[in-house]
Amino acid sequence: MKAIAIVLFALVVLLLGAAVLLFRGGISAKLEPTRFEEAVARRLLRAGIPRAARDLRSPIAPTKEAVAGGQAHFADHCALCHANDGSGRTEMGRNLYPRAPDLRLLQTQDLTDGELFYIIENGIRLTGMPGFGDGSEESKMESWRLVAFVRHLPRLAPGEKLEMERLNPKSPEEWREMQENEEFLQGKAPAEGRTPR
Repeated sequence: MKAIAIVLFALVVLLLGAAVLLFRGGISAKLEPTRFEEAVARRLLRAGIPRAARDLRSPIAPTKEAVAGGQAHFADHCALCHANDGSGRTEMGRNLYPRAPDLRLLQTQDLTDGELFYIIENGIRLTGMPGFGDGSEESKMESWRLVAFVRHLPRLAPGEKLEMERLNPKSPEEWREMQENEEFLQGKAPAEGRTPR
């Protein structure tokens, strides 16, 4: 009976300590996660991915075409949080809790292709990472191309990053300005605020 009481007391103390650590500063997302939180989250992430998914192998080879397809999709759908270079250094990525990870680093690059695929398809609960998969074969192939591109991120060339900037989502005003600048460069019409030479 005494041993059970000691174990229960230890569990209560552990839970209280975890709650204090977790809720230090309230529910604010502005605090940096502690190393303990990061370590626990990493372990839970891997434990939460079914073994069958972890062991999946990509059905597509990481060819230039596959990487380019993943790059275009990443620029349009993922760069808002993860940045074109995968660093996570965007306004959105820096303000998530936990922060958007730097996909170029070992913590991501060490994940299996199946783990990356599972995360892209299903998202990660209690983070800003949504699940993008809809179960269709087209969606799955898009996710596998993203896996190929994530693997390529540590070697992203400056020219590739510039190309991605062109592919990033634009507001209507940005599209209009780009079109006017293009027309100006082609000599078709003066860009707003510019006079033809």
